[in-house]
Amino acid sequence: MRSAALVGNGAALSAAVLFGASVVATRIAVREIPPLSLAVLRFGAGGALLLLCLLAVAPGLLRVAWRDVPFLLLLGAILFSVFPLTFNAGLQLTPASRGALMLATMPLWSAVLAHATRRERLRVRQVGGIVLTFVGVGIVLAEQDLTWEATGRMLAGDGLMLLTAVCGAVYSVLAPRALSRYRAVTVTAYAMVLGTLLLLPAAIGEGLLGIVARLDETAIVLVLFLGIVGGALGYSLITFALTRLTPTQVVVYINFNPIVAAVFAAILLDERLTEAFVAGLGAVIGGVLLVNWPARRAPGPEGLAVFPVGDA
Repeated sequence: MRSAALVGNGAALSAAVLFGASVVATRIAVREIPPLSLAVLRFGAGGALLLLCLLAVAPGLLRVAWRDVPFLLLLGAILFSVFPLTFNAGLQLTPASRGALMLATMPLWSAVLAHATRRERLRVRQVGGIVLTFVGVGIVLAEQDLTWEATGRMLAGDGLMLLTAVCGAVYSVLAPRALSRYRAVTVTAYAMVLGTLLLLPAAIGEGLLGIVARLDETAIVLVLFLGIVGGALGYSLITFALTRLTPTQVVVYINFNPIVAAVFAAILLDERLTEAFVAGLGAVIGGVLLVNWPARRAPGPEGLAVFPVGDA
């Protein structure tokens, strides 16, 4: 595997671990902070931190052309406004395990969108790898409260979670356009801040100001963890990975999230890991390897290596 791809895979895997830990932190934080207010506090803190770091260390990276601001606003609206809205609303209507399974379809949507926009061409083994990660997530979730019986309320929640997955896929396909002009940290910072500003009115209507005044030390620590580790760092890593890998190669790592969340839940919340978890973990790892394993070099007309699009 080439060094650029290796770095990209490392960044995507690291982001998946951080997001998995964030799932557990969110489960604790929402006991005191409503979903929209938590999203604004999390991404507001993360975006502000990124801007301050750039201002202090590399102010030149803050410069963006005015013509690109609408596109950065679009990226922010997709990932930091619509994504948390549909995610939080969906989990209020459907069980967490069903929601996680719907979210695990994100690599499928990414593959379809990337193929439709001609940003990548997947091999058969890569498609098989995507399906294998989805199966692995299903195995892990099967021992939780996953149920195939569905009420109208659950189906509405499933639909919202599918929309959340589509949002993540759309961001992964669109972000490389901005990344061709700006560093990953710049794109992440502006998208996070602009998306948070769009979400702010709804959070204020939810009672954000009063909630902030009542935060205790535990809630503040959780918000800072989610903002710094699960926000600024995690999203910077996933956006950076998009500069080294194709959208589907990055997004497939999203299916590590429920795996990592289960491990942290076992450590922090005393939940049990079983043989089925090990089987699901193996399936997810195998699927990610199938998607990201580099293609064999084929001699070109002049003996040069030729790589098909999507196998960077």
